[in-house]
Amino acid sequence: MSNQTVSPGALLAGRYRIAELLAEIDGARVWRAVDEVLSRAVVVDVLPVGDPRTNLLFDAARRAAAANDPRFLRVLDCDMHDGVTYCVREWAGGRTLERMLSSGPLTGQQAGWLAREVSEALENLHRTGYAHGAISPATVVVTDAGAIKVVGVATEAALRSSGAGSPEEDVHSLGQLLFASLTGRWPGPAPAWGLQPAPVEHGRLLSPRQVRAGVPRSLDDISDRLLGDPPRHHAPPITSAAGLSAALSGVVGSSHEPPNQMDETVQVASQNGSVDDATQVVPQARPPALDPTYNSEPNGYRPPQPAYEPSTDTRPVRRQPTPSNGNGRRRDEPKQKQKGSWGGRILILLAILALLSVILLAQFLLKGAMNKDNSNSNGGSGGTTTSAPPQTSTTPSTTGGKATIAGAQDFDPPPGNGEEHHKDVPNTYDGDPSTTWKTQSYKGNPNLGGLKTGVGIIYDLGTKTPVSKVAVALQGNDTSIQLMVPKGDTSTSPTAISGWTAVATKADQPEGTVTLTPSAPTETRYVLVWLTKLPKVSDGYQGTISEVTIQK
Repeated sequence: MSNQTVSPGALLAGRYRIAELLAEIDGARVWRAVDEVLSRAVVVDVLPVGDPRTNLLFDAARRAAAANDPRFLRVLDCDMHDGVTYCVREWAGGRTLERMLSSGPLTGQQAGWLAREVSEALENLHRTGYAHGAISPATVVVTDAGAIKVVGVATEAALRSSGAGSPEEDVHSLGQLLFASLTGRWPGPAPAWGLQPAPVEHGRLLSPRQVRAGVPRSLDDISDRLLGDPPRHHAPPITSAAGLSAALSGVVGSSHEPPNQMDETVQVASQNGSVDDATQVVPQARPPALDPTYNSEPNGYRPPQPAYEPSTDTRPVRRQPTPSNGNGRRRDEPKQKQKGSWGGRILILLAILALLSVILLAQFLLKGAMNKDNSNSNGGSGGTTTSAPPQTSTTPSTTGGKATIAGAQDFDPPPGNGEEHHKDVPNTYDGDPSTTWKTQSYKGNPNLGGLKTGVGIIYDLGTKTPVSKVAVALQGNDTSIQLMVPKGDTSTSPTAISGWTAVATKADQPEGTVTLTPSAPTETRYVLVWLTKLPKVSDGYQGTISEVTIQK
């Protein structure tokens, strides 16, 4: 069997029934097939006999096995049959970002959420020491349920003979993807992925806000820190997936639920207040929705393209917004008659001024009475003041200047596996002490079973901020904890524990709030709360944090 003889209806390796051709990449063919043993749809990459990429594909399939994030489509099988090399991957019904952008750019909320989902998946992959190698609008899929799936971990790069890539290259590619999602233009010198190149000025790429009106300033800054050479305003560049995840979480939040329809994005942005000026200017073109809608195409897929394009079996009709008449009012919305007159407006204004005068007078009298009471209780009357007895609580004190936490991420560097309940990290700064983040349970001894030096959470303050103390509400007794900041440049987040330095340490702490005070004045963007010894629980040793407050 040769690559040319693999055709619809053929049975490959005795179990994969070939259905239709999806793409052709430099002589390699990508097929949709049915696994007749497990009765499920799959994608099969097929290399012709003697193709020099055979060993590259086998090696890539082994590296892809380390990608355990559910947002990556898994490699299920990789072998040779009758001289043909094939690699079987999971199937995800939906649309690639490439196809979505053919209808126009996304809104800020959607573009930021999509990029954050991909960056979190890459962050977990990079912890294993591997990279994707071919992040592009063609390898990011929005599924029928609105979830994000990333296609072709390592294998896509092998098919394109582009090398294994590096984590830094993945992050740069994701920066290009974010730019394209915000603007509908490709940040490169030539057209790519169906998009025209973005404009440049004096040899420098324009920022998304300069290309398209209405792009949120916060996402514009993140894009510039990814692609700017160097970033504007002396901003530190973003070079790691962890740093990008933290930055995007501070803008679009940490929810894994996809954003609403495009006509509801205005309401979403105003409710969470996370995307600044995202809706003040009407976009130049109506962007596609993140929930699956489809254009009419034969059999649900296009002719073979330079990248894999998933197809679907159902074609819901795209929901269109009610047309606007150009002044912000829908055409079916009747104009309201203008009411009132200048005389009525003046009367209303006078009434408001009178009300404000009464309020100011009341405040003045109340302040005078309070000052008098204070002088009687604290003056020369011989009275004494009493203070309330100290109280213990599992909620950190919030007195003083409280720093804003823009985002956070669990930190479990090698030899850890990165599985420290990252979805629960936001519970530690949501203001609710009843919600918690827990470490994994460790056996043998309280020092994480002797497997590693510690685990913790990195808090991103958004910008360099003075840190006077950090209050951590712990559950369980005998927790040892450290407060750490990056060595050297405190505006970047190190990916290894060797890049951090401890500025405060507390050992064998009882349950309750522990206050960590830096030994010297500290100004940093990133703060690491690091647990080195865990309390005893029923099935081993496990650390629990309910709330963290960082004071300026």
